[in-house]
Amino acid sequence: MSTFRALLHASLAITGLVAGLNANASVVISGTRVVYNGADHETTVKLTNKGEMPALTQVWIDKGEAEDAPTNIQVPFTVTPPVARIDPDKAQTLRVLYTGEPLPKDKESVFWLNVLEIPPKAGESDEASRNYLQFAIRSRIKLFFRPAGLEGSAMDAPSKLSWRLVQDGTTQIIEIRDPTPFYVSFASVDVGAGGKHATFDEGGMVAPGETVRFKLKGTSAPAAEAKVHYRAINDFGGITEGDASLSSAAR
Repeated sequence: MSTFRALLHASLAITGLVAGLNANASVVISGTRVVYNGADHETTVKLTNKGEMPALTQVWIDKGEAEDAPTNIQVPFTVTPPVARIDPDKAQTLRVLYTGEPLPKDKESVFWLNVLEIPPKAGESDEASRNYLQFAIRSRIKLFFRPAGLEGSAMDAPSKLSWRLVQDGTTQIIEIRDPTPFYVSFASVDVGAGGKHATFDEGGMVAPGETVRFKLKGTSAPAAEAKVHYRAINDFGGITEGDASLSSAAR
């Protein structure tokens, strides 16, 4: 197994380990998503080393292949610099450039920006260094490519969605259809009325022109009485809250 692939697999395992080991990334990405406006020549992302040691970072973009090495991924973007050393309390600006390969012009496309933080090699001069457990930590955030001239706005997209409550045996499911050209990401969805509520709080996303279904926890009031309260994530990583009515229920 190559050194990079070993580090990548180690970074994938971090998600299940950080809670018990309290591992934290020293390199912080400015923002929780990147929006690349198609009319722009490039967009930039800032990385800051909040740790006490220098950090080596490797950066790449994928289109959903979370476990693939960068050399096996083809995307219409380049990121410079792809590898950088960031000293403590210093920052590095990444330049993301669209290389021009065809992407849909009538809707957004989604990719993922990966930042792999490779820790410095532990010293061998003392017992503490030899016994110190180190991890390569990967951060991964969404990158939305937004073509110029799309109808409407991303900020208004959550209010344009249609909602339907679906009963699957004893499980209630919220069905969301997105008629807009924008992706809509959710922090949570609550369906309820009269003191009865069912929620989805695991985070999710609906693509332009598509329909998704999320299982709800709890039991809401009947669809004829219930309302939807959603918490959508906007371009800046903040929360946009809103309310919506349900269409007729389905089984």
